[in-house]
Amino acid sequence: MLGIRLPVRKKSSDEAEKPFWISFSDLMSALMVLFMVAMTVVLLAVTQEISKEEKEKAQREEEIDTLMGKIREATQDFPGISVSGRVVDFGDRARFDTNSHHLSVDQSLLLREVVLKILQVAGDPLGQKWLKRVVVEGFADRRGTYLHNLNLSLQRSQRVMCVLLAPETNDALLHDADMRLVRELFMMGGSSFNGFKDSLDESRRIELRLEFLDIGEQRPSTRDLPLDEKPRCPLN
Repeated sequence: MLGIRLPVRKKSSDEAEKPFWISFSDLMSALMVLFMVAMTVVLLAVTQEISKEEKEKAQREEEIDTLMGKIREATQDFPGISVSGRVVDFGDRARFDTNSHHLSVDQSLLLREVVLKILQVAGDPLGQKWLKRVVVEGFADRRGTYLHNLNLSLQRSQRVMCVLLAPETNDALLHDADMRLVRELFMMGGSSFNGFKDSLDESRRIELRLEFLDIGEQRPSTRDLPLDEKPRCPLN
């Protein structure tokens, strides 16, 4: 029995063999898509990083405001002492006489009482987390030469440090742990002609300016250093 032979279909001329490799334009399109995907991923990562950083900054400011609120609350028991921004102003409660850096016994006692309150706030979790230092700033009025007033304002700052670390009266307010924290946190500053008040009397004052750590910054510790057994103030 003979089989039936089917006719063989010839390829038409328009069915030319297509190339295996993709065209150059297709390749460029694919690379562009990959580039856009990569850029999108990078932008998302950067945006998330910025959002995290901004969130940390906002949290830091909020916690520092909370800390200053505690300082403000702690000083409410001392009329005449005000907290403005990040500065504790003793006002008339620690006023110096003209051309003098001496403080009375009552003024010295008040300083130690207020500083003890500040140290208690510094010892709480937020204080340990953010408080960097407390700058004791003495001020002089506009009379006198610049160098004289600069030296006088520094002596007034030093007098406060002497009151805290070499107390003239044994009121037992500041113990060894408190004095170590004072050495760790407190430093002196002087302003001479800067920071005038409306009157000469108001200018002769003491302020405590609080400074705070940046994110990731650590506060250096001096607690391992021994305290002086018999601290004496070098001022006359």
